[in-house]
Amino acid sequence: MVFFGYMVFSIVVGLLADRYGRWKILLLSFLWAAYFSLLTSFAPSYTWFVFLRAMVGGGVSGHAQGLIIKTEFLPTKYRGYMLPLSQVFWLAGSLLIIGLASVVNPTIGWRWLIRIASIPGILLILVFKFIPESARYNVSTGNTGAALATLQRIARINGAAVPEGHLREPAQERRGRFKDLIHPKYLRTTLQIWIIWLGIAFAYYGVILASAELLERDLVCGSAAPALQDPSDASEESHSPCHCRLFGPAAYQSMIISTAGEIALNPVNILSINLLGRRLSLCITMGCTALFFLLLNICTSRAGMVGFLFMLRALVSANFNTIYIYTAEVYPTTMRALGMGTSGALCRVGAMVAPFISQVLMSASFLGALCLFSSVCIICAISAVTLPIETKGRALQNKAQPSHKGSQALKQKLAQVA
Repeated sequence: MVFFGYMVFSIVVGLLADRYGRWKILLLSFLWAAYFSLLTSFAPSYTWFVFLRAMVGGGVSGHAQGLIIKTEFLPTKYRGYMLPLSQVFWLAGSLLIIGLASVVNPTIGWRWLIRIASIPGILLILVFKFIPESARYNVSTGNTGAALATLQRIARINGAAVPEGHLREPAQERRGRFKDLIHPKYLRTTLQIWIIWLGIAFAYYGVILASAELLERDLVCGSAAPALQDPSDASEESHSPCHCRLFGPAAYQSMIISTAGEIALNPVNILSINLLGRRLSLCITMGCTALFFLLLNICTSRAGMVGFLFMLRALVSANFNTIYIYTAEVYPTTMRALGMGTSGALCRVGAMVAPFISQVLMSASFLGALCLFSSVCIICAISAVTLPIETKGRALQNKAQPSHKGSQALKQKLAQVA
């Protein structure tokens, strides 16, 4: 239901961001997510809990606008290096929530975990006045005055001077249109991107949920023996009708180690997408992901299993890194947010299917589940390498059929003030 909320809102958020601005939608999404996240901690029943988490998912869908704002400010030669560094902060958040859960869940319960986890999002709302609206978006709407003011602010911060002249680009009235995504110029790109997003999310959340399933059931060397439950544990969670068992210290430690894998390949991924290009880099990491899914079937120790999960988390994270960058770069400003939004919606379809494979099919047929994950990754690898547009070294487009004079002028001003 979290992913369902994300899927529905993602398309709407992308449409609104292309029409009314990235900054406004980003702020609204933070307010929305923080509000419903806090409400979740007071949920009186499971039904309310699920509904409120779906609302949280809707708010989180707008956070991708932050990546779009950053993409639209970065000069071409720096995008491939700076955008992947966002993964460091994603990792920090992942490690923080695991660490918090290991301390808070056994002591004061999950409700306080949600309340504490909501604090960073609330604090971030206070610093939104320091985040500018995208200059590219302002130019596309004809608001060149606001764009120039933003560039002058950047120039002051960097001790540079704004080049003389004027930003001249006709305002684009047709922004955020679905039919532009399926225009012959972008149709094949859009369809293949959707396939890749769906497959990457399927693999990414499959790994995360499979990790929890393997650790909870202790499925090492095919053993299905359940972990022993402490008879003294009389918590709400231990008597859940879902028969959930609280993780112990060893399980949390294993999750931290496997999660840390998300940053392991980050330097390699950065070099790869800048040297080999986005398409080939994604093809390679998707192929390796398919291989490591199959390696999970090897009879090994708990340490060996954690090692395989570590590498899988590193690979699926690299996949997400690359496709995020590619999607933000390939579409023009007039439909960039919508392109990201529709891709995010397809992404959540893959995420919603993943639990049924990693937590249901895996219990019935471990090898069958692994083969399915691996097959999807191979399909994504083929789709990646056959994408029609390579965005490495490619300037961002301002509209579907860009006016090169205006686009080039903005590009030069951004590069010089940076």
